[in-house]
Amino acid sequence: MIQVQQKNQILIAKLNRGVTNAINLELISELSDIIKKAEQDNEIHGLVLSSVNEKFFSIGFDIPGLFALGKKDFKVFYKAFNRLCIDLFSLPKPTIAAITGHAVAGGCILALCCDYRYISAGRTKMGLNEIKLGVPIPYPVDCILRHVVGFRVAREITDAGDFYEAEILLGMGLVDEVLPLEEVETKAVECIASLGSNPQNAFAMIKRSRTESIIAQIRLKLKEKEDVFLEAWYAGETRERLKQAMKKF
Repeated sequence: MIQVQQKNQILIAKLNRGVTNAINLELISELSDIIKKAEQDNEIHGLVLSSVNEKFFSIGFDIPGLFALGKKDFKVFYKAFNRLCIDLFSLPKPTIAAITGHAVAGGCILALCCDYRYISAGRTKMGLNEIKLGVPIPYPVDCILRHVVGFRVAREITDAGDFYEAEILLGMGLVDEVLPLEEVETKAVECIASLGSNPQNAFAMIKRSRTESIIAQIRLKLKEKEDVFLEAWYAGETRERLKQAMKKF
């Protein structure tokens, strides 16, 4: 479900689950293994996360595949997703999301867990529409989002549940650069190569100082917030909204 290649000392992981790259437990497991490899292999200096297609970075959770799961199985999926987000956010090496297609809901979350986000110009969109489904923003990214864009912009993004085009995303601070489609991955690789040329231990210490307070905040209430999300996922109104959302897959 993920196409992996290595360019010199840079690991490039491209989501490869159909057109939409919908997130299920298997994709989470594969990406988690890739993150562990990137962390443990001293010959890897950074990670680029992208997609094999130009339509979607990721549409988010695989709602059709997750809808029928009982609470126990869905909880396994959801906890694994949150662990993945924490691991990606705290990876002690530079990470860049090379966004060549729409990154919405869970796809937007994966991009936000990277250090930098480069997006293709045009109609490529990002956003968090959880409120329109009747569920809260997963707590790890709720904390990370405010860290990235500030309280006011985060409030707008989460309360509205809209998807935004590239230039608006840049103004919000949600992405770092808007580039022609064909330059997105190339620029991401170049940036990782530049950052990776510095001493790895120094980068790891600097990144830890930047992320450790957010991770501590996440861990403090994560179990409580996961339970809240689970209850919301199985609420009657949410189930009806999820049925409507499934039609887009």
